[in-house]
Amino acid sequence: MQHCKDAALFANTELIQSHSLNYMNTTTAFFSLKSFSSLAPDELYAIIRLRNEVFVVEQNCVFQDADNKDQQSLHLMYWNGEELMAYCRLLPAGLAYEEMSIGRVVSSPAFRKTGAGRQLIKEAIERIYEAYGRGPIRIGAQCYLIQFYASFGFESEGDVYLEDGIEHIEMVKPLMVAPQ
Repeated sequence: MQHCKDAALFANTELIQSHSLNYMNTTTAFFSLKSFSSLAPDELYAIIRLRNEVFVVEQNCVFQDADNKDQQSLHLMYWNGEELMAYCRLLPAGLAYEEMSIGRVVSSPAFRKTGAGRQLIKEAIERIYEAYGRGPIRIGAQCYLIQFYASFGFESEGDVYLEDGIEHIEMVKPLMVAPQ
């Protein structure tokens, strides 16, 4: 298996560390899960804005974000009052991978180091099981986040690949069978 050579370098870039952090108010923080057709225009705009802020501007990747998978996905938003702190989409099996998937995981630079990303993934795992049943979950993880996803039970699988100039690796959270 090929390893991610630039993982530590990317994780410590000045760009990621240069943003001021906001305080996450746990009394106003809440999750919202909606289908594409249920998203209000302001919610959809907040999602697109955050995805563009991080994936296009911060990571300097020109790519086609609108991939026709949003319409069949569920959208998990983590709000701090009216600010979108973190977001991901939950994809049914067969849409991106054979397994169900969590994708477009993004945290607002203003809310990094607050635990918002960790809370998002914890909630995403619970919600994807509720929506699509219990089964393995596959993700395409940026290499600098391997340890982060491993802390939720995801395991690296396959070789490193470049997606939009950034090293990624597929990771799978296997279905855990309860002891009998």
